[in-house]
This record gives sequence, C-alpha cells and structure tokens, in this order.
Amino acid sequence: MGNTTSMQKGLNSTPTSSSSPASGDGIKSIPTTGVFKAVNFELYVKPNLAVMTFGVVAILCSTAYLAYMKSQQHESKTYIAVAEDGTKHVFHKKSRWE
Repeated sequence: MGNTTSMQKGLNSTPTSSSSPASGDGIKSIPTTGVFKAVNFELYVKPNLAVMTFGVVAILCSTAYLAYMKSQQHESKTYIAVAEDGTKHVFHKKSRWE
C-alpha cells in the first residue's frame, strides 16, 4: 500500500518549468527582441482605462483639428500659386463669370 501513496504523490505533483508559457500568455510567450517590444508596447502592457481614454481623446482632437483646418481652407478666398522660379504668390479666388 505504500506503493500507491507514492504513486499518488507522483501524480499530484507536476513539475513546473519557468521556460514553458502559461495559459493565456499569448504573444508574451514568444521570444522577441527589445526593439520589437518597444515598437509594439501595446501588446505587452495591461490595458489601462486612463491611458486608453487619453489616446482616444487625442485622436479625436487631432481629427477635429484637421477637419477644421480643411474647412478654413475651403472658406478662404485665397490660394497659393508657385511660379516657375519657385516663388510663391497669393491670389484671390475668382469666378470665371467675373
């Protein structure tokens, strides 16, 4: 009977290896370089609500600013023309009817 207890101990105790990936590690378990981790840091950090909110607000503000600049350009009554010698001239937009 002493033999069965040693067998049960062998079945219950599982050897753990630090090099084997744990369940749910995903891309973290793949050996990569430091450059890859620096460029793709979002793959290796835990999601953070504050940083995510800041990023979304920054992207929305950038998009809104670009849309504003585009609308101001269309509303403007001037345009810039570049001459053959490389000089820039500002002209007022005219209708062909004028």
